Amino acid sequence: MRYQISGKQIDIGEALQSHVKSELGEIIAKYAERPTDALVVFSKDAHEYVCEATIHLSTGLTAQAKAHATEIYAALDSCGEKMEKQLRRYKRRLKDHHKDRAQPVEHFGASSYILAAEVENDDQEPAGLQPMIIAEMESKVPSLSVGEAVMQMELAGAPVLVFRNEGNKGVNVVYRREDGNIGWIDPQDGA
Repeated sequence: MRYQISGKQIDIGEALQSHVKSELGEIIAKYAERPTDALVVFSKDAHEYVCEATIHLSTGLTAQAKAHATEIYAALDSCGEKMEKQLRRYKRRLKDHHKDRAQPVEHFGASSYILAAEVENDDQEPAGLQPMIIAEMESKVPSLSVGEAVMQMELAGAPVLVFRNEGNKGVNVVYRREDGNIGWIDPQDGA
């Protein structure tokens, strides 16, 4: 497994890097089969250290965790506990989906845009209906079953996930509703 351990405007020493590899390696070996790489980023937010970890699995799923603490090692330990809880919770589901899947998850490219937020001003009418694009980037859209999409969204802690439905090859969306349930948008052909 490849590790990428970095710090945002803080120095990450060899001792912390080896601690990250041993702690995450232990968690991953216990709960995840065939991880491909792990990205761990440390940063400082006021008086607290922040540890963000992302683990990519060979099945195409991604697990993410983030934790804050006043000590950098405590932030790593807390992040590791969150990652372990996620992987433990979904271990059976990961194995069940992996048995059905002979190939890794297929991804296709898509454009992702960030639109400028409109400033609320009651005195002025909006200038136009076209939003201003302030950033454009390439995104990957996975081909998943609906169950795998829900699991991926929950593992990533995301409020929404766009995916290609393996059943009908259409682009679908799953999202977390305000009532705590999961919504699924499956557009039908207009024909």
